[in-house]
Amino acid sequence: MTALPTNPMPRLRAIMARLRDPVHGCPWDVEQSFASIAPYTIEEAYEVADAIARGDMEELKGELGDLLFQSVFHAQMAEDEGLFDFDDVARAIGDKMIARHPHVFGSESNAKSAEQQVRDWEAVKEAERAAKARGGVLADVALGLPALMRAEKLQKRAARVGFDWPEIDMVINKIAEEAQELADARDTLPPAKVAEEMGDLLFVMANLARHLKVDPEEALRGANAKFVRRFAYIEQELAARSSSPEDSTLEEMDALWDAAKANGL
Repeated sequence: MTALPTNPMPRLRAIMARLRDPVHGCPWDVEQSFASIAPYTIEEAYEVADAIARGDMEELKGELGDLLFQSVFHAQMAEDEGLFDFDDVARAIGDKMIARHPHVFGSESNAKSAEQQVRDWEAVKEAERAAKARGGVLADVALGLPALMRAEKLQKRAARVGFDWPEIDMVINKIAEEAQELADARDTLPPAKVAEEMGDLLFVMANLARHLKVDPEEALRGANAKFVRRFAYIEQELAARSSSPEDSTLEEMDALWDAAKANGL
């Protein structure tokens, strides 16, 4: 068996190629496809974000490796099918970064604010989309994004061409309207319609976040983390009383929730 390279990146690519070898490779790796691996790729990206949120740099190193391996896996499958290889992937992203940073790699001045650079970045991306001729304004907002993130991106893209509420109060009024429609649907309409009304409300909430310049995914992650902290406090306090949530009343747990809140959790 051929020895693996010692340089880290060639070694990783050689490992992946060997795993995918149809004769001597791993049967599981050999039978995978882009579609079957995609959920793992998404999961690894979230695990990277989780390690960052926890400030665990040793864990981040490992999770970044897992995410890199996903890129190598997809590139190897593409090479197996004669589509492209890892070098093509690296070359393409390098070319894209150079094209999108003319103030760094070109003749443009880099004496710009971060805000101006963001606007320039969006202008370059818009030109790239136009060159691809991929359809309408919303055509290339990725389907695989988390729904809340995709809602924000869809609305942001539509706003660029003027399809947007001009005042934040109008968004808040729409939230009240959608909430009332959901309440009305709750007892009178089939589950599918209730789910549709729930989706409408969440979609407008994402729009409100955009108008407030709040990242809705980040805001919801923060709310999730806060819920976990406060519920953990409830469990700890009940355990100190030789009790548990299952053995407690809602009133008892509400009182402990308020205590957790008062303690800044």
